[in-house]
Amino acid sequence: MPKLRFPGFEGEWTKKRLSEVATGFDYGMNAAAIKFDGTNQYIRITDIDDESRCYNQSNPVSPAGILDEKYLVGVNDILFARTGASTGKSYLYKETDGKLYFAGFLIRVTVNAENNSIFVFNTTLTQKYNKWVQLTSMRSGQPGINSQEYASYTDFYPMLNEQNKIAKFLNMFELRISKQRQLIETLKKYKRGVFEAIFSQRLRLVPKEEQKSWKAFKLSDFTTRITRKNSGTTDIPLTISAQYGLIDQRNFFSKVVASTDMGGYYLLHNGEYAYNRSTSNDYPFGSIKRLELYDKGAVSTLYLCFSINENVVMSDLAKWYFESSQWYQGVNEICAEGARNHGLLNVPTDGFFSTIHILPSDTEEQAKIVMFLSRIHYKLVQAQKELEKLICLRNGLLQQLFI
Repeated sequence: MPKLRFPGFEGEWTKKRLSEVATGFDYGMNAAAIKFDGTNQYIRITDIDDESRCYNQSNPVSPAGILDEKYLVGVNDILFARTGASTGKSYLYKETDGKLYFAGFLIRVTVNAENNSIFVFNTTLTQKYNKWVQLTSMRSGQPGINSQEYASYTDFYPMLNEQNKIAKFLNMFELRISKQRQLIETLKKYKRGVFEAIFSQRLRLVPKEEQKSWKAFKLSDFTTRITRKNSGTTDIPLTISAQYGLIDQRNFFSKVVASTDMGGYYLLHNGEYAYNRSTSNDYPFGSIKRLELYDKGAVSTLYLCFSINENVVMSDLAKWYFESSQWYQGVNEICAEGARNHGLLNVPTDGFFSTIHILPSDTEEQAKIVMFLSRIHYKLVQAQKELEKLICLRNGLLQQLFI
């Protein structure tokens, strides 16, 4: 029996294979993705959000070729990723997701009328399921789970009325999590908009009569390049992530390089910056991040590292500026057409530190900008912490409500 059970329900849960509660186990269509035609959407493994397990509709595509209705996803359908690093990832179709065809690296099952599809879907979010995926997908080469293996997955199921009760409760909880995610996305958009408005000078935080003209600085005017090398092997090895900043990568490095190799890396101290020339859709000219969570760390010499001269520009102001798109303009000018090589910008070191950046020279205006943007960032951080709490509580409930 589960550790947590709603009052009024009795009786043993029954152990069943997934094939006993669902039908189908169909492979998707092998079609290329093309520009969205406005109606027919195409869901692939990458279109299923890793955290929310929802269909990401931010950049929809359509399947190429003749469309066969047998590949349409419908009510009570669950999709499973069958190959790659995302093997085991699941998605439950929602009518609000619209007309949706599923791709070949996904497997579709349809939960039968004797079971609740929300309940069945939630069984795929448990630790038990994750352990099964890890064990089953361990193969030589590319990990994967085929339709027969998914069909054989076993779990415990109560009667339909108890499934409905649990599903209703978890669905309400999921809606709360969804609203929190929406709040975070709203705050992120607001933050980006404010950053762009401030650093383009469309928004000024000082009265008009007190406004002073912003100054054109070379990056070298308010930074000092860092080339100090890491002489020991005990320093925390770090690398830059556009999303997460300078993060601890000790587990990664222990697998791919010997610890002695870190001796040739640049050594950063807390508060210093590194520029990663790797590009992405969100960071077309790379990303600049400040070391904040650790006293020191080592980064590859592929990165351009520097400290901020706070007598010229506040370090916190520089941090927020590097999160806007304004600083990209200088890098864009020194990048010749076709400068990208496997997603890495060919940015010359001298040219990078010679890029021009328009910033306030008035320390009072700098301080006001820092305070204003820090408040916005704090609200976003608090909203993200609340989401983490909700997800942690949800995950705990899943372990209590299921066997």
